[in-house]
Amino acid sequence: QVQLVESGGGLVQPGGSLRLSCAASGSIFSRSVMGWYRQTPGKQRDLVASVTTGGSIKYGDAVKGRFTISRDNTKNTVYLQMNSLKPEDTAVYYCNAEDPTTTGFDYWGQGTQVTVSS
Repeated sequence: QVQLVESGGGLVQPGGSLRLSCAASGSIFSRSVMGWYRQTPGKQRDLVASVTTGGSIKYGDAVKGRFTISRDNTKNTVYLQMNSLKPEDTAVYYCNAEDPTTTGFDYWGQGTQVTVSS
């Protein structure tokens, strides 16, 4: 069974930085597209960033130029470096992995809260 565990969330002031980590269990990590999504109350879960096994990266428009996604296949871990944080970045951030063997199936972490406030 694949399990995703996020860490690194917390409270930060506007303009500050946080680094989120997502550790994945199971043998599919190296073959999975990994991503970060975020969700606020009453709103849909939106893509923050994703990275393929080949290193192709996509960012949501709201975070381009400020966030950086990366993956370390030797550690089965994906990271999200968040810089120049804004209050509107406040959300629960979720780690995501696409199952490489099942079309349309995704694994999700439990989420980690990021709050940007002075």
